[in-house]
Amino acid sequence: MSAATPEHIMQVGMGFWASKTLLSAVELGVFSTLAEAPADLPTLERKLALHRRPARDFLDALVALKLLERENGVYRNTADTDLFLDRAKPSYIGGILEMANARLYGFWGSLTEALRTGEVQNESKGKEEDLFTAHYAEPDRLRRFLTAMSGISAGAAHAIAANFPWKDHKSFMDVGSAQGMVPATLACAHPHLTGIGFDLPAVKPVFEEFMAHRGVAGRVRFQGGNFFEDPLPKADVIVMGHILHDWDLDQKKLLLRKAFEALPKGGAVIVYDAIIDDDRRENAFGLLMSLNMLIETPGGFDYTGEECQDWMREAGFSKPRVEPLVGPDSMVIGLK
Repeated sequence: MSAATPEHIMQVGMGFWASKTLLSAVELGVFSTLAEAPADLPTLERKLALHRRPARDFLDALVALKLLERENGVYRNTADTDLFLDRAKPSYIGGILEMANARLYGFWGSLTEALRTGEVQNESKGKEEDLFTAHYAEPDRLRRFLTAMSGISAGAAHAIAANFPWKDHKSFMDVGSAQGMVPATLACAHPHLTGIGFDLPAVKPVFEEFMAHRGVAGRVRFQGGNFFEDPLPKADVIVMGHILHDWDLDQKKLLLRKAFEALPKGGAVIVYDAIIDDDRRENAFGLLMSLNMLIETPGGFDYTGEECQDWMREAGFSKPRVEPLVGPDSMVIGLK
């Protein structure tokens, strides 16, 4: 047996150091700047408006964190940061990190209070409005939120496009489509598909702009509505991505029942989230995401694949199954 050490404890306990270093780098545009051209320390001090005292330590910390490379005093992106953290590339996922930096980092400082009270700790704390009312009320804030949702959905969208038998279906509908990462990705990958993005009416201009940018506006349309109050649009496949975890158990079950009602015989529902492993030991991201739902929502929580399959059976779906996507995300598929 190896001797016990405090290394893991300290790494987790002081993990916010590394997190905030990355989030600040995204905010400052470090990776977008280096995507234009590698640069030395004086050049980056000037381009990023960094004070001389912390600049070297900051950039070398990013090197030690494997987020930058340095050779002969010249800094450059890694392959990962160049692809995913350059704002000029369509593969940019930094929107979710920008939101984490601007909002979640501070709210998570109140986790202890949330654990003791079970109450929301974000902008809606002590107010009647919920997270989504606050976001959707202001156009600039809404756009930032929708962009963040694209960032967190991009990897899963490509995996769903590749791993689901889309050749057997002609249409899809994405519930709570946000900016439209999933609809755009599916339509680009499968030219025979037509799709609908369903979200609150305020999302329409952002969604349509994104579809036009991806070249699929002719095959993917937006439909405004409230998925609790309005019938869901009909399609062969209904997708619910990073949606169910926002709501309490009764609301989760209601959305699955509404999906069942909207599907034709032979249709399918795809639910994807950071699905927690059934033994609740491995998917740390999924469990931490569930704590994030405590911070952000009155009743939301993440869930295991087994739990979601049970809810699908209760709603009427047959043969539910869980399939891994990418990173911590998995999809649960149910058939009608």
